[in-house]
Amino acid sequence: MGHAYSAWLNARTAQLHHGRFLVRIEDIDTTRCTPQLMQHCLEDLAWLGLEWEVPVRFQSHHLPDYQAALARLRAQGLVYPCFCSRKEIAAASDAQDPDGAPLYPGTCRALPPHEVISRMNRGEAHSWRLNMHDALRICPPPYMYQVFALDTLASHRVSADPARWGDAILARKEIPTSYHLSVVLDDAAQGITHVLRGCDLEAATDLHVLLQMLLGLPSPHYHHHALLRDPCGEKLAKSKSSTSLAQWRAEGATPQEILGKIERWMQQ
Repeated sequence: MGHAYSAWLNARTAQLHHGRFLVRIEDIDTTRCTPQLMQHCLEDLAWLGLEWEVPVRFQSHHLPDYQAALARLRAQGLVYPCFCSRKEIAAASDAQDPDGAPLYPGTCRALPPHEVISRMNRGEAHSWRLNMHDALRICPPPYMYQVFALDTLASHRVSADPARWGDAILARKEIPTSYHLSVVLDDAAQGITHVLRGCDLEAATDLHVLLQMLLGLPSPHYHHHALLRDPCGEKLAKSKSSTSLAQWRAEGATPQEILGKIERWMQQ
């Protein structure tokens, strides 16, 4: 239901301001994002009565673009390979990043070059992390982005703090990119001017602003909407076994009833 709300809000805002409503399938995790699940997503949106431009952009079709951007950052010495496991990071860190995960303490940042080459030649699994210290040096402050209002698109500038993300992952061990790297490249490639997404992604914008500066990309305007929550205040999410849109459909709900539920949630 939360995803339906976000998509509906995007479509409504685009229509109100004579803009374009685009659907992007963020399927860089090709193991979890099966073709069947992606098809169900599109069917749900169509059932709600939403219409979007085609073709839909699938991130899995653009992995070489993300790898090329990562190579540019590598050439500048702004990323480094990290061989640490999640367990090792959790044991070594006493701080958290904005998502609540253990903040990476920089263990692999100072590894001797010969050790890095040796471990990579042995085929050790590794992610690629942004060297935040050097990135901030190359792109000094201020770090700012525009926040827009839904009804008028009027915007104002707010400050960003990319440093709080530390040495963020830009390419995972099993995936040659990350959400953060992919979306800033996609936004630029698709000509996105306004990004409308949940407030659980608001902190990510701080990091995205820095990546846009490093890669010479335009920065869209942003609006982070409130999340739909259950009576206990918990975010509606599949991980919390919230009722899915497919379940609502199977139980006989109509699109008008779903949109009515969304509007009532908005007013709470």
